[in-house]
Amino acid sequence: MPSILDLLRSRLSSLLPSELKPNELRHLLSPRRHPLLLCQRRATLIVNRVRLFAFLFAVLTPLWSLIDLMVFEPRLWAALAGFRMMACLAFTCLLLFYRPSGNLLDAYRAIAILFAIPTIFYIASHTLLGSYQLAQFSAVVGAGYAFLPFVLMAGLTIFPLTLVENLVLSSLLLLAQALAGYLSWATLNWPSFAGAFWLLILIAGVASLASMSQLAFMFALVRQAIRDPLTGVFSRGSGEEILRLQWDSAQRKDGPLALAFIDLDHFKSINDNHGHESGDQVLREAARRLVATLRGSDSLLRWGGEEFLLIMPETDMQQAHMALERIVGQGLGVRPDGAPLTASIGLAERRCDRIADCRDLLELADKRMYYAKMSGRNRLCATDPEAVQPPQAFVMRD
Repeated sequence: MPSILDLLRSRLSSLLPSELKPNELRHLLSPRRHPLLLCQRRATLIVNRVRLFAFLFAVLTPLWSLIDLMVFEPRLWAALAGFRMMACLAFTCLLLFYRPSGNLLDAYRAIAILFAIPTIFYIASHTLLGSYQLAQFSAVVGAGYAFLPFVLMAGLTIFPLTLVENLVLSSLLLLAQALAGYLSWATLNWPSFAGAFWLLILIAGVASLASMSQLAFMFALVRQAIRDPLTGVFSRGSGEEILRLQWDSAQRKDGPLALAFIDLDHFKSINDNHGHESGDQVLREAARRLVATLRGSDSLLRWGGEEFLLIMPETDMQQAHMALERIVGQGLGVRPDGAPLTASIGLAERRCDRIADCRDLLELADKRMYYAKMSGRNRLCATDPEAVQPPQAFVMRD
């Protein structure tokens, strides 16, 4: 009998894009272990939407002062107008000076600033209005200020956020609402406040579902765009983007970065003698075996044909050498005739080879892979062809 948890999971899965695999549902819960390119594109999208939100608030916030001018006494209007101009200035600064960097921490900072500005304005204006006796139409307009938390909570729906991220932001808005109620404790209408608070919680739930749905569609679309359709590993275009990101990170930290070109030996003969369908099957199996032995931080991409590129961040030459011996030594699969599938590998590392540009690192790994092929195949070359030490042959297993 399926458990209630399994039933709930299956129901939730049916509400999400069909392209999203069951084991990828965890990506909707927490931002941990998100693919690098997804993090970059999600961060860029979040900052761009923060700037759009800031633009709308920068324009609309001061315009409401015209309504305030018609219903509030001059002293109250002047104080509220001052609050609005400060909020408008803050939104304008956010719009003008915050630019997408592709960094998720910068995106978190942007969205935190965006929601902090109107939240502070709400608490300040709510406290100020509570100190005045409002009547008739002015009371109606003053009550409109209480809708700001609902606008902010609904605004979460435009961001592709995980459940954890939604809970953090929603909790902050709920705390702001509770603080506003505490500051007006003496005149608080408890039934009205409790109803508004419960409605805010309901909106938070709807906003979380909308944000997670956005993230699910974004994850599926990004995965389709960056993956090689045959092998499921990263495509060349997305791999170049990953390489640039990892190179920039390695340069900032002055850390190691290893690249390995992997070329499957005598692959053309498989297509010629057994057909392209058999060749595709060999490619898929080789990619599956390579991926199964990689670390979470490593990236495997299909560079073209039977060539793969393995990007290993935070990995020096010795560590990369040992990792490749372990990975390839476990076997890449078998050829259609039953013989073990082998590979020629060229390895280069940023610090060890004293490379100043990622393109040079790529070319060096490619050059060493070619030398491994010329030296007999089924081996790893981690030095220049002019070096005395010959490429090291692998001991392969099926």
